[in-house]
Amino acid sequence: MKTELKIGRRRGREQRAFSLLEVMIAIGIFFMAVFAILGLVSSSLENARRLQRPIVDAGPVVGYLLHTNQVEGIQVFDLGDFLGNAYRGYQVTCDTREIDTNHWYQVNFIVQSPDPGRPVVSKMTMKYYSPHSRAGSLDGATVAR
Repeated sequence: MKTELKIGRRRGREQRAFSLLEVMIAIGIFFMAVFAILGLVSSSLENARRLQRPIVDAGPVVGYLLHTNQVEGIQVFDLGDFLGNAYRGYQVTCDTREIDTNHWYQVNFIVQSPDPGRPVVSKMTMKYYSPHSRAGSLDGATVAR
């Protein structure tokens, strides 16, 4: 009895390996997936960072002060008194000046950070009408009513 060994023969270009083109396409797909995942992770980290520090906006406080006509007597106040402990230490400065006759005023609100040196976080300018305010210099009055 004879035993035969079967040895695989190479026939032309038939081989059981990947071509260079297939390897390059696979590497390209892999890197596109890696960069997409890294982009998602970095945007998620940025969103988490934004959630940790409050975005300071004096809009609600400005609306409240203008609605109740309490702007004239206030010069500097703590934003935390109106919006809670997350905003404690943020200082808001109100600069009120008369801009036209008939009791028209302009108020500049400047929000400053509690950090040393108090950098400006945001600015807001509002114009409002206050018919019950005292007579101003633009009304031609020399004595307050």
